[in-house]
This record gives sequence, C-alpha cells and structure tokens, in this order.
Amino acid sequence: MEFDFAEEQPKFLMLMYGLIAFVAVVGGLLLLLDVVPAWFARRREAQLVAASASGAPLPRRKKPREGLFALFFLLPTVLLLLIGLVVPAIRTVLLSLMDAESDNWVGLANYSWLFSEDSIVRVLINTLVWVLLVPLVATSFGLIYAVLVDRVRFEAFAKSLIFLPMAISFVGASIIWKFVYAYRGEGDQIGLLNQIVVSLGGEPKQWLLESPLNTLLLIVIMVWIQAGFAMVVLSAAIKAIPADIVEAARLDGVTSWQMFRRITLPSIRPALIVVVVTITIATLKVFDIVRTSTNGNYDTSVIANEMYNQAFRYGQNGQGSALAVFLFILVIPVVIYQIRNLRQQREG
Repeated sequence: MEFDFAEEQPKFLMLMYGLIAFVAVVGGLLLLLDVVPAWFARRREAQLVAASASGAPLPRRKKPREGLFALFFLLPTVLLLLIGLVVPAIRTVLLSLMDAESDNWVGLANYSWLFSEDSIVRVLINTLVWVLLVPLVATSFGLIYAVLVDRVRFEAFAKSLIFLPMAISFVGASIIWKFVYAYRGEGDQIGLLNQIVVSLGGEPKQWLLESPLNTLLLIVIMVWIQAGFAMVVLSAAIKAIPADIVEAARLDGVTSWQMFRRITLPSIRPALIVVVVTITIATLKVFDIVRTSTNGNYDTSVIANEMYNQAFRYGQNGQGSALAVFLFILVIPVVIYQIRNLRQQREG
C-alpha cells in the first residue's frame, strides 16, 4: 500500500497545529514563570546598584504594583477554578431542582426521591457501609503493615510489594479481583476463591451475585488498594518519632504493646487523621470498582455509580444532579474537618 501524502495532508496539518499550540503554551508559561520575574528582579537590582552608587536613598517597593503582579499570576488559577469547579457546581445545583429534561422547575422533588425510592435508599446504605468500613479497615491494615515492616530485613522490598496495588488503576484492580471471584459451574474453577472452597470440600458460589456479601467483597478490592497508601504514610510517621523518646520508653521497661499504645499511636495521630480523611473522600467517590465488577447490579450500587446511571443511562438529569449534589454535601464536612485539623497543627 503506497503512502499518499496528499490524502494524509490534513492529519499532518492538524499535527503541526498541535505542535505549534504546545510550543506556544509551554513558551508562554516559561515566559510568565521565568522570564518576566527575572526581568523584574534584574530591574530591581539595577535600581539598587544605581541608588547605592549615587548615595541616594534606596527605592521602596511599590506594594500596589506587587499586588497587581501577584493577581496576574493568580488569575489563570482563578479562571480554571471558575470554569472547572464553581460554574459546573452551580449548574448542577440548578439542574437538581429541575425535571428529567431540565425544562421545568420541580423544587426539592428530586431530593425527596432520594429518600423515598427503595432502590436509592439501598444505594445510600451501601455507600454508608463503604464509608464506615473502608477507611477503618484500610488504615488498620496499613498501620499493621507499617509497624511489622518497620526496620526489618528487606523492608524496602516488602513495602514495594504492599504499595504495588496503588500503581494499578481501580479498573485494573477490579478485573484482577473478578478473576479471584470467578465462578465456573461444577468441576475445576478458574476463580481462586472458588478453587479454595472446592479444595476444602465446599461448593463453588457466584460470589458477586449474593447480597450483601457482594458489597463486602467489593470493599475488599478498595481496602487492598488503599492499604498500601496508608502503610507508606504511617511508616514515614513512625520513622519520624524522635529516637530519644523511643529509647527512654525502652529504658523504662515498657512492653511492645505499651510502646505501640502510649508512644507510637499518639505520635502518629496527625498522620492517621490524614490517612483516614483521604481514604474517606476516595471511598465516597468510588465508581470504577462497582462499575467494572457488577455494573451496580445485585444491590451493589453506590452514589457515584447511581449518579452516572440516572444522568447518562436513564436520561434523568434532575435525579442524577441531585445525587451529585448530595455526594458533594457528604464530602464537605470531611474537607472542613481536615482544614481545621491542619490549622490546629500549624498553630500548635
């Protein structure tokens, strides 16, 4: 097959335009973040040298101009926040007060539907179970890993293995665990869990079809992923405990449990809070695991998955937006708590 340049010319032009745009954007950023500040710095230095040589008083900085200069740098960030966060949030709130076609106002009817529809109540309960279990279990496993692996032989290798699931996407992890839960009638099983059950004399099951067990099995996937994150953060916090405190405790003859309860836990409390809050927010937004594993069927759906279904599969824009707003409301207290906690740590 011969290459026809004339036929492929539009693609080459598009590629060239893309390269030009890339160079323009990168060059513009470099100009803003490097060249312009350097020019102002050189100008200021020249003024100081000239004033020093002439014996004149040193020129004072003009604060209003500096304020405008700072605003100039903040403007792109503010615009991106407005376009990507504030405006969509306001639009979603407005859509949640309208009907499925976004033509007529229905007030709070969509929010009333959230708590009156049995299937949606099941979704809210599932989300609550996820939020209660995942941060607690993942943080606990991460803490256990961090304590057991700390300062042992092959520590780096062990931590790499434990952290490895964090390098896998939620979709990839879900596919891996679907093979673990896989079911193949009678006889040899391809699923690890069913093969273990059969080898122990039990009967294979379709694990992801049995409610509420299937929700717990999906939670296992999230815990498997997030435990590595918890382990890394908490391990760093444990290593940051001052050595003199540890030595003093050992000289006092404390046991390993007393060391953990009275020294380790109080010392890593800020890190524990960060881990729990981070995993909680990630759990509230969980979508990929449910979507890939069960598609939200068999009573496994959560808010993010149901929001997608209502808005994009069923064409219910109002109800989907109401779920999005409700999810946003659930995240706000967690974020506020984290901000207050960080502020207290700085003041302390």
